[in-house]
This record gives sequence, C-alpha cells and structure tokens, in this order.
Amino acid sequence: MTTPFTGPIPTPTVPAPDIVRCAYLELVVTDLEKSRAFYVDLLGLHVTEEDENTIYLRSFEEFIHHNLVLRKGPVAAAAAFAYRVKSPAEVDAAEAYYRELGCRVERRKEGFTKGVGDSVRVEDPLGFPYEFFFEVDHVERLTQRYDLYSAGELVRLDHFNQVTPDVPRGRKYLEDLGFRVSEDIKDSDGVTYAAWMHRKQTVHDTALTGGNGPRLHHIAFSTHEKHNIIQICDKMGALRISDRIERGPGRHGVSNAFYLYILDPDGHRVEIYTQDYYTGDPDNPTVTWDVHDNQRRDWWGNPVVPSWYTEASLVLDLDGNPQPVIEREEKSEMAVTVGADGFSYTRPDEATGAEGFKLGAQV
Repeated sequence: MTTPFTGPIPTPTVPAPDIVRCAYLELVVTDLEKSRAFYVDLLGLHVTEEDENTIYLRSFEEFIHHNLVLRKGPVAAAAAFAYRVKSPAEVDAAEAYYRELGCRVERRKEGFTKGVGDSVRVEDPLGFPYEFFFEVDHVERLTQRYDLYSAGELVRLDHFNQVTPDVPRGRKYLEDLGFRVSEDIKDSDGVTYAAWMHRKQTVHDTALTGGNGPRLHHIAFSTHEKHNIIQICDKMGALRISDRIERGPGRHGVSNAFYLYILDPDGHRVEIYTQDYYTGDPDNPTVTWDVHDNQRRDWWGNPVVPSWYTEASLVLDLDGNPQPVIEREEKSEMAVTVGADGFSYTRPDEATGAEGFKLGAQV
C-alpha cells in the first residue's frame, strides 16, 4: 500500500464516483462558544441544530442539512471534506474506487454526522479525510426569507482549498476522480504552484495550493455581491476584531472573484467570495498564470501577506489523529515572489523586459 503522501497514484480500473459538488466541511474547534459567535453572530450562518458538543450550520440558499459542522475537540483541525455524489450507487462506487487505490476506507450506513445518511469516509492518497454521500435530510431553503437576510449574508458553500506538497501529483489524482482544471499557476521551469479544480460549473470545488501538507488552507462561502463582503469588514471593524482580517478585500486574478480572508478563533481560515465565472462547457479553457505575475493572486497587484502562504489547519485521519505534515520539496510560491527585502518580484515590463518590483510585506 502506498503511503498517503508519496509515490505514484495509480488510476483505478473501476469507475470514479460521480461527484456533484463540495457539500460540507467538518471542523474541530477548541471553544464551541467562541466559534458559534464567529460563524453565527458575525458571519450569519444559520443553525440547523446544535447540542453541547456540535453545531450544524448552513448557508442561506442551502436545502441540505448543513454546509459546516463545528465539533468541539482538543485539537483544531479539519475532520472531513465532504462531497455529495449523484445517486446512492455512487457511494458504492466511491467505496470500490478507494479500496482499489489501497486507501483506508470506512463506511457507515447511518452516516458520520446528523442529517447525512449512508456515507464513505477515506484517507485519500494525499492524506486528506474525504467523505462521499448522497442521502441527506432536507431542510428549509431560506432563499425568500429576507427577514433573516443579513447585510453580509453567506449564500452558498463555494469551495475548499487544500495544501499539498506535490501539486501535479494531486492534480492527476483529482483529474482521475473526475475534476477538471480551470486555472493554475506555473513558472518557466515547469514548476506548478497551485491548481483550481471543479465539479460544479464554477471555477472550483477545491483547489490545491503547493506547500507543507496535507493541511486545510481555507473554506470559502459565497455572497451575492461585493457590498456583502465590505459589510463584513465594516462589522469586524465595529466589533474591534479587525486583526482577524488576514487579507483583502480585493479581487483575485485567478478566478476573477472578489475576496476576503478572515481567521476564526482557532485560526481556521475562511474566505468570503463572489463573482467568479461559468466553467461548464466541455471545452472550457484552462487559464495558466505565471508565478511572477503580481496580478495572479490580487488583480490590483497588492502583495500577499506571508501568513497566507505559511499558515493552515491540520487535517485528521479517520481515528481523529492529526496527519503528519510533509514539507514541500519544490520551490515555494512565496520564496520565488517575495524577496528578503520585502519586495515582490513581478512579471517583466512588456516594453523593456526589465524585472519589476512591488512593495511587499515589510513593516
């Protein structure tokens, strides 16, 4: 059996499960009361149900039981990246697929969380805890409950972002699983720094960021408009918690989306995201960005703070233990784009060919 972190990943002979979309993330948090204040009181996610150890949350337009599970535990980490599949038969397909890969697989007919039925959880070839399910309790879709709609309303779960040491290895594995690449970041030496992968018809359901992993980089929720994101910034300022704003607001080059990154009480990163584009055509082109293009991460050319490249959440194995973190061996995006003097290297000037610089992360 291949370890979850190294070696080639074979393509199974059995069909991959037909994945519809990213559906929910299970997060372990160390202080449930503080986490509730962040996700419910600040961000406005809606409580489906809760008890003394767990809170089940959903976004405004969701009709399945939850998009986020907050579970109290001793170590802050991600316990499951859950995807909904197209039918009950696809849960069988997921089990067969990962057993052929030689991964650890656990199946529960009663599900792993409230509101979700027959499910398969695996420790995938990259070391991440993935879940696949179809059966789920339906709840009220709040689409027309404007009496509940807040100024910064989170309307959909959009994507996950995973940190992994070897992006091409992860990309091949996810393409075998049926994901398609919308955008990526490379350099002239052929090193891949990140890739955006989708099943639904948006830019991504998950992304692979090159770095020490396996770790969760962030979970992202969509809003309807840019002003919803600005309201969240204003609210955090009014509450005197602006230090939890890590990056943004701004507009990405990759995905074209307007964004904001904030940190929850345990340091789990949450992106608030809006206005990416349709990717559903079978010949949708892949957009490749040069790692030295300073507009790739921020369309306005603003530098990326170092913590965004270095900090991420642990992930758990199926026994609830943190997976070991393996160092990336290839060049890091931060190392090749931000110098020791704090200046960011940008793409060469089109007229002169001279390498450009932009103010970076110095104090």
